Amino acid sequence: MKILPLRVIVPLSFFIFIVFIIFLADTADHNFAFRLIRHIPYGDKFCHALLYGVMALALNYGLNFRQIPLESEALAPNKTRLKPSVPLGSIIVLIFATIEECTQYYIPSRTFDLGDLLADLVGVVLFSFIRKRK
Repeated sequence: MKILPLRVIVPLSFFIFIVFIIFLADTADHNFAFRLIRHIPYGDKFCHALLYGVMALALNYGLNFRQIPLESEALAPNKTRLKPSVPLGSIIVLIFATIEECTQYYIPSRTFDLGDLLADLVGVVLFSFIRKRK
């Protein structure tokens, strides 16, 4: 039996954790954690930023911090300039967060909230600054 490498286990296990939280929220199973967070000012937004930020960090780690360049070599032939890039894992997490937030519009026990989506974005951006040291 082959053991999965840590770079696969970390993002996969956190993704399963996030999907479980989404399932609990979608089925209106508001356990003690949901009730506790509701009593903390901006607790929901903080948890969105934290969960999606950690998910982005875990996926970036799993993808070995692979970057997607924002400009092509043909458009920027000057090699001395700093080339802007975005972590691939962060892009994937933002797409997932956007889809998940938009589906809440169609689930009776949930509500679509642009504030949650903004909190997801803030968390992903902040945690995307954590990179592998070269």
